[in-house]
Amino acid sequence: MKIVSVDNSLLVLGRGIGQMMFQNNALSGLLMLIGIFLNSWEMGILALGGNIISTLTAYFSGYGRDDIKNGLYGFNGTLVGIAVGVFMELSIGSLLLMAVASCISTWISRLFNLQSSLPGFTAPFILSVWGLLGLCAWIMPDILLVSDAVNDTTQRINYFQTLCFSIGQVMFQGNIWTGLFFLVGILVNSRTAAFYTVIGVLLPIPLAILLGIDADTVNMGLMGYNCVLCAIALGDRTLKSLVWASCSVLLSVILQIIGMNLGITTLTAPFVVSVWIIMGIQKLVSVRIEKS
Repeated sequence: MKIVSVDNSLLVLGRGIGQMMFQNNALSGLLMLIGIFLNSWEMGILALGGNIISTLTAYFSGYGRDDIKNGLYGFNGTLVGIAVGVFMELSIGSLLLMAVASCISTWISRLFNLQSSLPGFTAPFILSVWGLLGLCAWIMPDILLVSDAVNDTTQRINYFQTLCFSIGQVMFQGNIWTGLFFLVGILVNSRTAAFYTVIGVLLPIPLAILLGIDADTVNMGLMGYNCVLCAIALGDRTLKSLVWASCSVLLSVILQIIGMNLGITTLTAPFVVSVWIIMGIQKLVSVRIEKS
């Protein structure tokens, strides 16, 4: 019984990572976790830590077993854990904050699950990390890392790097091998999702260039990671879904640029907001069709 329980727990954790890319598959999650460790062993541990804490929070809070089993309470915590490694100095204090934020992400996920109007997606992660960063900036700013990155506007677009980095940046990973492992993780579960992943990377590039985004920003995947999520979330095997997914992708690019120009830490908010908007439009269209 103990062995079965351990096996089941590992599957739950794997699905909790895979669900970040909408893949309810423990093997997909394992490949993505390997990709994270290839980029940073520290982020790999933080991803696991956030996943475990958020999943256990759901378990001890008595939330639905099927949702827990399918990793639906794990992926937001996974992102919270990685975000702590991206935005904060690693210390006992930041790890405690990560644990608290992971718990909060689970409770917010539950609130979204109690209604059927809007899917939560990564909103629990966004709200938890925004709250965490705001609290730290107010009370203990020294714990926050300061970005000193400078864009090189003389670069040309490297499409292969853009592909890999855009996929990897969904979980804050700027590494070619990480992006490839993520793509393989998606592919082993769904060829359709893998197709839309590539669409989500390539489609926003012309718009980003048209809107004056420099090649370095595109190469780093900062224009593509939200688009990848938009495309997978709305894409299926129909032409209609391809159109809706494309609209969401392009809208997320505009939202990302607006957020960056305003100095907002956008995280995956452009993805969430753009998909919510497209879903709202879809409902309005379906209502009009029914009335006509």
